[in-house]
Amino acid sequence: MYSRLKIFSGTSNKRLAKEVSSFAGVPLSDAEIFKFSNDDTFVKINENVRGNDTFIIQPTSAPVNDNLMELLIMVDALKRASARRISCVIPYFGYARSDKKDQPRVPITAKLVSDLITVAGADRVITVDLHADQIQGFFNIPVDHLYSIPIFARYFKANLNVDNLVIVSPDSGGANRARALAKRLNCSLAIGDKRRTGNDDKTEILNIIGSVKGKDALLFDDIVDTAGSLTKVSVALQEHGAKTIYAACVHGVLSDDAVDKIEKSPIEKLYITNSIALTPEKQKYTKIVPLSIAELLAIAIKKIHLEESISILFR
Repeated sequence: MYSRLKIFSGTSNKRLAKEVSSFAGVPLSDAEIFKFSNDDTFVKINENVRGNDTFIIQPTSAPVNDNLMELLIMVDALKRASARRISCVIPYFGYARSDKKDQPRVPITAKLVSDLITVAGADRVITVDLHADQIQGFFNIPVDHLYSIPIFARYFKANLNVDNLVIVSPDSGGANRARALAKRLNCSLAIGDKRRTGNDDKTEILNIIGSVKGKDALLFDDIVDTAGSLTKVSVALQEHGAKTIYAACVHGVLSDDAVDKIEKSPIEKLYITNSIALTPEKQKYTKIVPLSIAELLAIAIKKIHLEESISILFR
């Protein structure tokens, strides 16, 4: 049934790729990837893929440009090796926050990246929790946009007291995302009133809209990058009488001193998915709890290979 299915991994998150391979019951296919001394990336597919349905697992996380270029080269290698179909599994889509022209003379880099992947020869993209839904429309090939909310909801139902839980969106932009989780857990919703104080990433939290006093608050967002906004909202929640404060973010970018900020903040635990590989240094921090999306991706890969509907993944 899966004799024509091949799963490849880039170097961005090999641990996730091995987990996906294990859940799918399909061994990872062999590809050689390395850099020459001049920093050029080299890829060689070490097995026959002619007429095969191929999937490349490669989040375009930091170093974003290196991982993106590696993905494009792998697509080209598979295309020239006569693969029947090439699907890019990109759990974390780099440049997703550059999705609109909100200033004069700036690019829409998410669209550019979409074009690069398409022109390279990809036939399909599978991704998880895009920063902006409209990025799907940047592609001229099918995009399967998966969501991690069912994974978080299942975990929280089993490990937190959801009867006293309020889901908090750090800002109004993420309200729909937080509302979807609150609906699954049958919890109330609160929103942080966040405003930018300048042209940089500095923000000021002015208010919490909704009741959090005496409740366990769970901050929910798609990306935690520098953790500045997340930790500031957690302080505001504490000031508004929240009992215990948790945070959950799909993609743990955790750049600069983000982990230190979280360690010093009122946040008890930060739940993230393994869409981005945690460095050994970050794995030492006890506040970070990773949840796996490997089974979600494995089911999607197998169903797409068999030309079956993946709508069950949204329930």
